[in-house]
Amino acid sequence: MHRDKAVGAALVALGVVGILLYGWLVFLSPWSLAVLRATAFVAVAAVLGILAWVGYALATTPPPKPIEEIEKEIEQELKKLEESK
Repeated sequence: MHRDKAVGAALVALGVVGILLYGWLVFLSPWSLAVLRATAFVAVAAVLGILAWVGYALATTPPPKPIEEIEKEIEQELKKLEESK
């Protein structure tokens, strides 16, 4: 448990440092426009990448069996079980 707390504290510290660094880059640095452009690009690319991944999954996944076919299979299995008794 001690290690978990150390990792948690390190993540909190890393997050705060990241927030402060990003704030400095956006508001006080001469590269603020480039930082904003890069941030916007990464955010939009992430959303569109997820959209593309969902589309790929939908396009390549075979459709499920119709319910009627599943019901017939269940009925056949039940008949087999009844006959074996």
